[in-house]
Amino acid sequence: MLKVYNDLTRRKEEFRPLEPGKVRMYVCGMTVYDLCHLGHARVMVVFDVVARYLRAAGFDVTYVRNITDIDDKIIARANDNKEPFTDLTDRFIRAMHDDSAALGVLPPDQEPRATAHIAEIIAMVERLIDKGHAYLAGNGDVYYSVSSFPEYGKLSGKSTEDLRAGERVEIGESKRDPLDFVLWKAAKLGEPAWESPWGDGRPGWHIECSAMSTCCLGDTFDIHGGGADLTFPHHENEIAQAEAATGKPFVTTWMHNGFVRINDEKMSKSLGNFFTVREILNRYRAEEIRYFILTSHYRSPLNYDDEHLDHARAALTRFYTALRGLPDAPPSDAPPFRGRFDEAMDDDFNTPEALAALFELAREINRLRDSDAERAAGHAALLRKLGGILGILQDDPEDFLKGGVGGEDNLSDAEIDDLVEQRITARKEKNWGEADRIRDHLKAMNILLEDGPEGTSWRRG
Repeated sequence: MLKVYNDLTRRKEEFRPLEPGKVRMYVCGMTVYDLCHLGHARVMVVFDVVARYLRAAGFDVTYVRNITDIDDKIIARANDNKEPFTDLTDRFIRAMHDDSAALGVLPPDQEPRATAHIAEIIAMVERLIDKGHAYLAGNGDVYYSVSSFPEYGKLSGKSTEDLRAGERVEIGESKRDPLDFVLWKAAKLGEPAWESPWGDGRPGWHIECSAMSTCCLGDTFDIHGGGADLTFPHHENEIAQAEAATGKPFVTTWMHNGFVRINDEKMSKSLGNFFTVREILNRYRAEEIRYFILTSHYRSPLNYDDEHLDHARAALTRFYTALRGLPDAPPSDAPPFRGRFDEAMDDDFNTPEALAALFELAREINRLRDSDAERAAGHAALLRKLGGILGILQDDPEDFLKGGVGGEDNLSDAEIDDLVEQRITARKEKNWGEADRIRDHLKAMNILLEDGPEGTSWRRG
């Protein structure tokens, strides 16, 4: 029985999709004006695992992850670069796809862009005006009237009285209430704009997701996800817009992944601890980054430091060492291991406990390797199958263990093989000093040798 923590009700609940056997899920994706950072990577990996597990559990999943390809930051960056905003967004969408593919993230079933859904956005704004939930202001902007929606704050737990006490109307705004937020922005000179009943302009940020999600998944759907930083105001505003427009509940289950911290400090460009996925990939392999993300429960903070990435590398090395040298076989029927894995994932997608179950399975493979190779091979196939649900352990063991992060000082596979052969020859000639010298030289290059009954194998440390 799958249970999921629902941020709307603030409790863990049995997951029951609106339509038996089918799950409709929407996740807020990137605003594409720069490269993906570690926070983006966590969102992509977390909800990729959610979708993978739901499918493995037998659900027919429709996974939608949007792209925000028009907003203030995009316009400012394009102007700074003196390029069309579409060139900027297309470039960073390609970069995002490259980064997500490197991390083993499967493409969503649909990836709507805001600029491709202007008609749906305008239609939703029109409905909100017609129903008295929005108004055209004197500056040409259209605002949502927060006071018209009595349930505002139900996701974040914030009261409108407390919020209003800390807000003020900015110069140039024509809001009736400090809490009101923009649905449609009147065009400014030199900015991208689309025709609308209220004059040329462009959508506000929040309305994009309400319009795109309901367009793709219907007025009410099962799961809405994103980073914890989006809970307020973005997701709170999405609820207010969608439910006021449709008159129906917007989302059944709200899921938010926790913040990313760097060496126990909040990740921030101003603190100088801001890492893009590509910067981390220069030092660690993509599967190591993905594994590291999965070592924390998705709702918990994720603390990045080199030590944690090194632990991820060591853990994957243990897994691939267990898989190494075993023949292909059908996955075994091993209820204790599969049962513990499913029990962990059914408990609000508890990936740390799921990984612990995989370690138990790897230990059993190592125990059986010499005494019952057939069972060991079946267990190895099961380890790969369960690892695949988490998006790990799909590489060839030899490739992983002999692979590494690129660098000028890395020895090639051929160079390592040649040194290993030289050491084998030295050992045969009982030239132990030379054999030890070669072993120590390779160790200094982070190449570890493993002598066994079938000869000497090597892996990168």
